[in-house]
Amino acid sequence: MKAGLIHVRAEQLENTSRATREDRFLVLLEEHRKILFKVANLYCRNPADFGDVVQEIALQAWRSFDHFDESRRFSTWLYRIALNVAISFYRSETRQSRTMVPADESTIEIAAQPAQTAELEDQLRLLREIIDRLSDFDTALILLYLDENPYDVIAEVLGISESNVGTRIHRIKDKLQRRSVDLSRKERCHGIR
Repeated sequence: MKAGLIHVRAEQLENTSRATREDRFLVLLEEHRKILFKVANLYCRNPADFGDVVQEIALQAWRSFDHFDESRRFSTWLYRIALNVAISFYRSETRQSRTMVPADESTIEIAAQPAQTAELEDQLRLLREIIDRLSDFDTALILLYLDENPYDVIAEVLGISESNVGTRIHRIKDKLQRRSVDLSRKERCHGIR
């Protein structure tokens, strides 16, 4: 009888531990949910896929939560999972369709005066075109940078050194600036504005 009682108590402890772990995960996920949305928005070309990518990121994070090292920042760990899921989704989507659908800019909310809105939309479109031409790695790097993560966090998420982060960001900025100037010239030459 004691063996049965011990087994029942062990099962209750396991269930309590699982519930506590689930609660902890849900709290952390809620605190950092913007990461899921930012990453999904950057990599989803089809607005209909946005929810699927967010859900897949959350699912993969839950599946990996047992391996989360509490001594590390949850946001860093979540970024790594989110980027891996989104890049995998993007690659499979690209292989399947081989056509690019422009991102839905309506998902970006901008509080601006009507006169400023057109200019901001042009700038966002230009930035999106430039980012779309970056490699998967550089896109992830620029996302983390634009999200104002410090170099040490970017380095940890991407698995590179802090000095490499600085070097790559500098090179990306140079590329972005050159491409921005080139695209602006093309638009002026073609009368787009």
